[in-house]
Amino acid sequence: MDAEFDQPTPVELKRHEVLAVPDAGVPALGGLSIGEAAAVSGLTVDALRYYEREGLTLHPLDRNSAGRRRYFERDISWIRALAMLRRTGMRIRDVRAFTQLSRESGTEPERLAVLEGHRERVVEKIALMRAELDEIDNKIELYRKIAID
Repeated sequence: MDAEFDQPTPVELKRHEVLAVPDAGVPALGGLSIGEAAAVSGLTVDALRYYEREGLTLHPLDRNSAGRRRYFERDISWIRALAMLRRTGMRIRDVRAFTQLSRESGTEPERLAVLEGHRERVVEKIALMRAELDEIDNKIELYRKIAID
């Protein structure tokens, strides 16, 4: 950790936060309020609170002197990555397991296994959606023929 700002060093980021998305547009000093973090991350304030309550943030969130959450680059980056995993259908239990693994050194093989399993499910969903899209296209073609006649 960089003692001056209590932020992970680049080596720690590389080792522990490979999934994180760089440059979330967060000021280095002071961080963002929860409302600002919601705007930057594309999530709602309620979703951010849910992620924290469920223990899905990589690190405990910093708080200002009034006890209000402050979000920094590492937080927004991690939350954006988790949101992407959720949008692609990763189950909460897998997100929770991945988050826990990401907090621990030497768990890269396990994290890889979680991501590979998720990728397989995403590929299966894409294949199913493509097949369903083909069915929709067939129906459209059928109705076009009927509409023309």
